[in-house]
Parts: sequence; C-alpha cells; structure tokens
Amino acid sequence: MECTRDENLKDCPCSYPNCPRKGLCCKCIRHHRAKKELPGCYFSPNAEKTYDRSVDNFIKDQEL
Repeated sequence: MECTRDENLKDCPCSYPNCPRKGLCCKCIRHHRAKKELPGCYFSPNAEKTYDRSVDNFIKDQEL
C-alpha cells in the first residue's frame, strides 16, 4: 500500500513540534501502540495539545 503523506497531512491534528511521523499514519500508530498509547488523532483538540496519549486520558477526554 502506498503512503499518502501529503493527503494525510491535511487532516493530521498532531501538534507535536517536529514529529517525524506526522502524516505517516502507519508509523504513528505503530509508535504509539508500542508505548501503550493512542495517536493524537483519537483525542479532542484540547486533549491532543497535552501530549498525554494514555488510554486513561482518552477515556477522560471522551467523558467530557
């Protein structure tokens, strides 16, 4: 499968400065999964900006 980084960047909500995986969804998901986290695109804009990608933070974000 061909990566569509340019297309993905249009919707990527990651605000982490200089993220080397920005727009590379497969690498982003693999990176966060290995750390038992979720990628930033699962969070609301405010929760994403905390850089807390934990499952607990995701659940808390969904309860709001």
